[in-house]
Amino acid sequence: MRTISATDLARNTRAILDTVAMRGETITVERNHIPIARIVPPESTRTASQVLAGLRTTLTPQQGEAWLAERDAGFDETVRDPWA
Repeated sequence: MRTISATDLARNTRAILDTVAMRGETITVERNHIPIARIVPPESTRTASQVLAGLRTTLTPQQGEAWLAERDAGFDETVRDPWA
């Protein structure tokens, strides 16, 4: 992890951001030798379909049924008036 001054960031913003974007490098920004910020590359993103696809393969049918039964057992279908 590289450390730069706030002044260096102000003078070389484009080059520093390019370094983070292209190399995946994390950079700590300091003011008066005190860390004040960290510039990090973005995390890889996944679509909702990709996330859900992983969930579908994780549970066996028996585990899925048990989870649904446990979920339903704790669900109260009555609606209460909060002002009553």
